[in-house]
Amino acid sequence: MLRRGRPILRTAAIVGTASAVSGSVQHHQQQKYAERDAAAQQEAYQQAAPPAAAPVPDMNAQLTQLAQLHEQGVLTDEEFSAKKAQILGI
Repeated sequence: MLRRGRPILRTAAIVGTASAVSGSVQHHQQQKYAERDAAAQQEAYQQAAPPAAAPVPDMNAQLTQLAQLHEQGVLTDEEFSAKKAQILGI
């Protein structure tokens, strides 16, 4: 009668081991797919991100340079006034 119980115990042990191995493999696959998906999302985000805007020039520096060009006679009064209005947004 003891012999009958051993095949059942052996089968139970095999099934238990197979179940544990299967669960471990499934867990590793899920981790691998999650990492791959995260990398793909990061890559898509980087590709979709708009390029950085060009730096806005300093208005004071532009006006100072414009005044210097006007004082040196490079710009006429009309050119100076037009460019100054453009910089100031008038």
